[in-house]
Amino acid sequence: MSDRAAGARPPAPPAAPPAAGLPRRLRAPLGTLTAALAAFGYVGAVDPNQPGHYPVCPLRHLTGVLCPACGGLRSAHALAHADLATALAANALLVAACAAGAAFWAVWAGRAARGLRTAGPRPRAVHWWALGGLLLVFTTVRNLPFGSGLAP
Repeated sequence: MSDRAAGARPPAPPAAPPAAGLPRRLRAPLGTLTAALAAFGYVGAVDPNQPGHYPVCPLRHLTGVLCPACGGLRSAHALAHADLATALAANALLVAACAAGAAFWAVWAGRAARGLRTAGPRPRAVHWWALGGLLLVFTTVRNLPFGSGLAP
């Protein structure tokens, strides 16, 4: 009688090879963190409130309508200087996105450090529709008189 017929469990998948040490496993999360910190460092050093450093928003320039990203550089500049109130006033959606990105990064880095699978989220169509709806509502509200608190 074979082991399978006797109700034996199938063999467990092999563990991560020993060559995949901690530095190798953290290469991608740390590289991503380095890129994000470099981007925030640049925006923190080059003030978007001073004209001439960054291009203007084409939608706002041509139509006067605030896009969902309008004020994003000013918000990132304020975040780089740890000024949460100014960051929220410039673009609250970017602050929320940065918080979500930091949470996803922390989970990713924690799983990588423990040697667990690090496949990211796999959004379905409903998630993309929800994100599009959120952006549409945010854009609409910040362009209406009662939503002027969301305008940069």
